[in-house]
Amino acid sequence: MALQATPYKVELNLTDLDRGVYENLRFTVARHPSETEERLGARLIGYALWYSESLAFGRGLSDVDEPALWDKSLDDRVLHWIEVGQPDADRLVWCSRRAERVSLVAYGSLRVWQTKVLEQVRTLKNLSVVAVDSQALTELTANLPRSVSWSVMISDGTLFVTDERGQHEIPLEWLAGER
Repeated sequence: MALQATPYKVELNLTDLDRGVYENLRFTVARHPSETEERLGARLIGYALWYSESLAFGRGLSDVDEPALWDKSLDDRVLHWIEVGQPDADRLVWCSRRAERVSLVAYGSLRVWQTKVLEQVRTLKNLSVVAVDSQALTELTANLPRSVSWSVMISDGTLFVTDERGQHEIPLEWLAGER
C-alpha cells in the first residue's frame, strides 16, 4: 500500500512591505511522503515571496512535469515556475523553456551546488535564485505542526516569520536575478 500525502492546514498572514501586499490566506497544502519539513517550509516561503492571487501549489515531487509552485495565465501559459531545493542545471534549463519566469528557493549546503550548477545557468535571463539560510529554515520547520499559523513580514529583502514559538528571522541571499 502506498503512503499517503499528509495535509497541512495553513493560515498565512502576509505583509510584504516591499511589494505592498497585505493578505490573510487560508489553504491546505499536501506534504508528499518523501518530502522533508524543510522542503515544505521552503515551498511556504516561496509562496510568501511571490504570492499572487493565481499562484498555486504544483504536484512537485509526485509529478516531475510540475513545479513546487506556479502561476498560470487564464490561457494556461506558465507565467512563473517556482522550484525548491537544489535542482541540476538540466532541470533549470528545462523549466526556463516552459515559463516566462523561473525562480528557485535554494536551501541546504549550497557551496558545491553553486559551483557546479549555478555557474552553468547564470546565462538564463528568466532565472532568479534566492538562498534561504539553512539553519534558520531548520529551526523554523522543526516539528512543524499540522496546523501552521505564520505571520510573515517581508521588508527590505528580509523575511520574518512569527509563529507560536516566537519570531524567526530568515536571511535571504539573492544568488541570481531578483525577486
